[in-house]
Amino acid sequence: MNTSSLSFRLVTWYAGVLTLVFVLLGALTVILLREYLESNVLDTQARRARQIADTLVAAVSRTGESAMAREVEELYAPEANERFMRITRKDGRVVYASRAPHDGSFNPSAVPAPSLTREGAFLRKESLPKGSVLIAAVSSSGATDSPRYVVEVGVSNARTEETVRQVLLMLAIGLPVAVCVAVAGGFVLVRRALKPVDNLSQKAAVITQHNLSERLPVVRTGDELERLSLSLNLMISRLEDAINSSKQFVADASHELRTPLSVMRGELENLAQDLQLKPQTRETLGSALEEVDRLAEIVEGLLALSRLDTGEVKSEWVRFDLAELVATTTDQMSLLAEDKHITVVCDCAERVMVEGDQARLKQVVVNLLDNAIKYTPDGGRIRLKIARENGSAVLDVVDDGIGIPVDALPHVFNRFFRVDGSRSREHGAGGAGLGLSIVKSICDAHGARVEVSSTPGQGSRFRVRQPLAS
Repeated sequence: MNTSSLSFRLVTWYAGVLTLVFVLLGALTVILLREYLESNVLDTQARRARQIADTLVAAVSRTGESAMAREVEELYAPEANERFMRITRKDGRVVYASRAPHDGSFNPSAVPAPSLTREGAFLRKESLPKGSVLIAAVSSSGATDSPRYVVEVGVSNARTEETVRQVLLMLAIGLPVAVCVAVAGGFVLVRRALKPVDNLSQKAAVITQHNLSERLPVVRTGDELERLSLSLNLMISRLEDAINSSKQFVADASHELRTPLSVMRGELENLAQDLQLKPQTRETLGSALEEVDRLAEIVEGLLALSRLDTGEVKSEWVRFDLAELVATTTDQMSLLAEDKHITVVCDCAERVMVEGDQARLKQVVVNLLDNAIKYTPDGGRIRLKIARENGSAVLDVVDDGIGIPVDALPHVFNRFFRVDGSRSREHGAGGAGLGLSIVKSICDAHGARVEVSSTPGQGSRFRVRQPLAS
């Protein structure tokens, strides 16, 4: 899973916030539940204490303390009902004290004595040994002409805590399940919400200058995504118009420049044949002819690129043997290599069938081999190899020439890019920097991929990978 993706971050934030909210709600629920249960218990004990004070204690002057103690035992049975009851006279004498309850939840003898100076009714919580807590209501009562008594009625908080523990257990089990279900639902919703964005990105990734007529899918949701897709399509339309205008300008300019350059070359050649010219003038004319030839080469390269950009190559595809084409082209260019005493080895024994424009693919071989010859020193070696590899035809052109600097490798297929002017002149490579651009455009038109790797001072490897013919 991509942890840096927008969907992962949204789901993570959603899960974190949801978990925090659930935990806070659970904690608040437990706290309020405990307060509510204890409040109910205390209210019940307070009513019972007032009842004992208003009935039994109020009649103690007629019945006596012993009778009062017996009536408390008979009427309320504190041991059986797991209650704590104690009646204390104001002088500190305990008139009645219940025994330990049957469940052993607390020890009555460990309950501290109440405050004998405090009047009225009040509540108290006492912590007892073994972690138990006694919740008790205290009521002070008695007739004006009889001794005053303090009545205590209480119960252990064990049942309250047991209820709270059960709720905690349910929350501990239910909250993770609820969070997981909510997160799973949130993940599905986020994926569905971002699915149009994925579709837009996938479609945008395949749109290049060769298929700018295609458009992104419009998300009919009436929200920001629909406006984004419409805006992107408008942007692609403007780019298509701009690139088409640029291509048309290059094509028209290249076509219009061919005739004036041909005329200039003819005029200069005729002028150079005049025997009355001075040697210096003749040299100047030769230099001008070289520049005219260079301009003509640039114009032809630009015209070829414009035709490739318009998809002209796709209308002339045939099925042919790429190995035979490479071998034939190598033989035709062997004279250039022989002038520099360069050994050219062609390993093209295996038949490799491809589909495409045979003339254009031959131009790829010519440009790559011409570059290798230009930048390989005298006595060097160039090796061409054609092979099948994973359903593709692979052409390797390897030389042991001067190589290409590392910082220039990403730019070698850019139009008009030249590594170094002095470097090119030193090796007689005075091109315009369009040869490898043409190679790249031809490969793109054929669904092929061209790659380069090089080590300065040791040589370069150009690899063309093209799908085999079906």
